[in-house]
Amino acid sequence: MRTMTSSPENKITRSDLIKSAVNTGALGMEFSWTYYKQMNIAFCLMVANMLKKIYAGRPDDYAEALHRHCAFFNITVQFAPFVGGIAMAMEEKVARGEIEPESVNDVKAALMGPLSGIGDSIFLSTLRVVAAAVGISLCQAGNPFGPIAFLLIYNVPGFALRIWGAVKGYELGVGFLDEAQRTGLMQKIMTCVGIVGVMVVGAMCKDMFWASIPVAIGSGEDAQTLQDILDGIMPGMLGMIAFWLYYWLLSKKINPMVLIVATMVVGIVGAFFGVLA
Repeated sequence: MRTMTSSPENKITRSDLIKSAVNTGALGMEFSWTYYKQMNIAFCLMVANMLKKIYAGRPDDYAEALHRHCAFFNITVQFAPFVGGIAMAMEEKVARGEIEPESVNDVKAALMGPLSGIGDSIFLSTLRVVAAAVGISLCQAGNPFGPIAFLLIYNVPGFALRIWGAVKGYELGVGFLDEAQRTGLMQKIMTCVGIVGVMVVGAMCKDMFWASIPVAIGSGEDAQTLQDILDGIMPGMLGMIAFWLYYWLLSKKINPMVLIVATMVVGIVGAFFGVLA
């Protein structure tokens, strides 16, 4: 590991964190979303100014850090600044040569699944529904405040969490991670986070796979589709099979763009011949 120094003027401030929580990258997590690496460009844009400050006068290290944060990233958008705060606290340690650069993305990857499960439940499944119900009720009553009420109910907690999360994430990254590594708690946390992440991935295999096999087996009233048989064995089996197939192909270094195009072709051909629906 390279031994480096970091001057006090390069230290991230509360103002830097708040600005990052509401800048173009943080607010535009979905604007540059791609199937390949999803929110990676927006995350990079969110933390770019802080990375430039951390690695001031070290253009090669700054470029390396930007490239590091171009890795796959996806999360409930309101939690992105929280992860950004933790990542910047760790980057300061990387700049001083105290931890390995690869550990930053390891922590980011470990946090994505669990925080997304929590965030989607709060913001998409609960708060957005409540905000819509209030807004629609006001609109039906002829109150022009309906759309504004919807935006306020949904966005005020979201922006509060963005700002608080960026600051708190940085504080946790500086103090909590040190203590956790010293006591061995970090390994336990990573294990627990990994378990929750696997649970989230398993649920997504079931709920975010939208294909079935309508091929009929038998005739008359006793006829069943192949999908009915698979669901009788284990609901969501087809999605789980697809997940493990893609996981295996990615482990073989198959380009994700090839998998995306192949999925489109298989879907179109399968639907045309009635094998998939």
